Amino acid sequence: MARFRTWAGIALTGALCVSLTACSSTGGKRAEDARKAAAQGRAAVSTPRWTFAMITHSGDGDTFWDIVQEGAEEAARKDNIDFLYSHDDEAQQQAQLVDAAVDKKVDAIIVTLAKPDAMKAAVARAEKAGIPVITVNSGSAQSKAFGALTHVGQDETVAGEAVGEELNKRGRKKALCVLHEQGNVGHEQRCDGIGKTFRGSLQRVYVNGTNMPDVQSGIEAKLQSDPSVDAVVTLGAPYADTAVKAREDAGSKAEIDTFDLNAKVAAGLKDGTLGFAVDQQPFLQGYEAVDLLWLYKYNNDTLGGGRPVLTGPQIVTRDQADALQAYTRRGTR
Repeated sequence: MARFRTWAGIALTGALCVSLTACSSTGGKRAEDARKAAAQGRAAVSTPRWTFAMITHSGDGDTFWDIVQEGAEEAARKDNIDFLYSHDDEAQQQAQLVDAAVDKKVDAIIVTLAKPDAMKAAVARAEKAGIPVITVNSGSAQSKAFGALTHVGQDETVAGEAVGEELNKRGRKKALCVLHEQGNVGHEQRCDGIGKTFRGSLQRVYVNGTNMPDVQSGIEAKLQSDPSVDAVVTLGAPYADTAVKAREDAGSKAEIDTFDLNAKVAAGLKDGTLGFAVDQQPFLQGYEAVDLLWLYKYNNDTLGGGRPVLTGPQIVTRDQADALQAYTRRGTR
């Protein structure tokens, strides 16, 4: 009898395995079909053709926002979304773009809150119209209070603290924090965070980020006036290369470090021109913002439990440069 039970158990297990394999195979095929559809630029879902608008505080020619947009567009193709992107680095103009999206009766809005006070009324108007909102990149502290579903990005203060700790590890004693957009609360939070953990002396330098010669001359002047400065931290990838030029013209030996990545930063990390970078994964910010809104529209899902969905910070150095270059060349890091 015991032997019969053993063989019966084996037979039953085998039948279950066949059944489960069939189910797994079906599920796997669906997943594979979805992946193939996304790769071919076709929707991987059968939900309605919703329209999502993303409105950011980006200025013209900012490569960081090109990556955010690329991530959002990738998710939009997968999720059968008609994706609209607009931007303006003037807060009042950005707010007007949000108002325009509300007037178009879009199905969802993604917005940055670099200057939250100027954006509050526009976001409230979207909420009143029944349009779900997700904030991205900047404004994590205000996102919940403004009624957004969640915030996708990095905690800017935490990111700054990570930079301060990295500067300590590298033995730096005096650093410049270069702010290229006055009034941007996220930039101030980054510098505040550095100051919390950096054991050396930290000085803020305000420059006009829309004018690269002004950026270069501002950094150069500080380095010339104080040769003891041994680190310069820029708050955006496009400004790192300019800081390198300022260092050269000033005859300084200060290490140049930066927030964010692009192809030049990856190359600078590899050849030692730059010390380290802070990656907040902008592609992921755009992708997840669209994907989370699709999940909300489709299944009333939310993520984060009332807290931001963090995409950074990650400190990247020369050791990761080779791997990063492949991604930066294709525009996803």
